Amino acid sequence: MPNLTINGQSYFADAPPDTPLLWVIREDLRLTGTKYGCGIGLCGSCTVHIDGQAVRSCSIPVSAVEGSMITTIEGLNPVNAHPVQQAWIEHQVPQCGYCQSGQIMQAAALLSKNPNPTEQQIVDGMTGNLCRCATYSRIVGAVKRAGEIMNRAAETTNEGASHA
Repeated sequence: MPNLTINGQSYFADAPPDTPLLWVIREDLRLTGTKYGCGIGLCGSCTVHIDGQAVRSCSIPVSAVEGSMITTIEGLNPVNAHPVQQAWIEHQVPQCGYCQSGQIMQAAALLSKNPNPTEQQIVDGMTGNLCRCATYSRIVGAVKRAGEIMNRAAETTNEGASHA
């Protein structure tokens, strides 16, 4: 029975080792923000972070993530105040909303590596996350805005540290 750490909490997964992580997250733990889209890792709706990396949870067996830190959309920020979530609201990104948790998780992973991406880097970094409503221009704008929010917060923190 694999021991999983999801959103900072420890869980024992009572599932066969080859069970996709997505099913444990959604069905066993009832963390339903992570969505099922295609089941073969092509659409990005099931994106979670595993040790900070954006990963398609439908394509990874639960046995492969024991000992890893897993973050779902529910664990990204306890009050939905992550810069990506703020920018998503500001830019009114969702239309139907189904793919958005995967989009947000992909964007958060991208910005953790590159907090000031160019438009092309955003497009490249978000490739593989599909939106049937085609809100791609709003997604790119929101990722850019989230980077600005993150950079402003970092500047404020650095200014405060230099005055201490």
